[in-house]
Amino acid sequence: PIFTRTGDYYLRLRRRVDIARRAEASLFVSIHADASHSRSARGASVYSLSQSGATSEKAAYLAQQENAADLAGGASLSGRDEDLAEVMLDMQLDWKIEESRLLGTQLLSALATLGSLHSRQVEQAGFAVLKAPQVPSILVESGYITNLEEESKLRSVLYREQIAGAIFGGIKQYCRDRPGCPLPPE
Repeated sequence: PIFTRTGDYYLRLRRRVDIARRAEASLFVSIHADASHSRSARGASVYSLSQSGATSEKAAYLAQQENAADLAGGASLSGRDEDLAEVMLDMQLDWKIEESRLLGTQLLSALATLGSLHSRQVEQAGFAVLKAPQVPSILVESGYITNLEEESKLRSVLYREQIAGAIFGGIKQYCRDRPGCPLPPE
């Protein structure tokens, strides 16, 4: 794994994607803690990119909040036939969205072993941080900091290690069926 930052400071969304590109990442996982106006909101969720709008109001709202902090960057198509480049980008994006959904499904299964899920399906929305078309990309909301019980758990190093273990377990499960996955066989 390569971390995009080493402390609690803001890093532009485009910079996060650039770090993954330079590292030639095979997957991109953005991990967050969620917040809600409702203190009863709870559970982990997983999001992937959507080209056709959000799968729920919550997904649309979350993407809007995440994206509001930064401007989204697009892929450079300069120097190529625009029609061909657009078709190639669409094909790559379709592949990436499907692979991201499959990865997200494995992560949801793994996260469900730790407690409740906010959503049992991979939600989709236009998250700027997930727009790099080269690799499967997901956003994991590990729980709600506005829920007193989950906030307490998220402050625990042991619980954060369990979340990391579940995410890694989900990645391993996803990779078992994927030729070229960077993880060594068990």
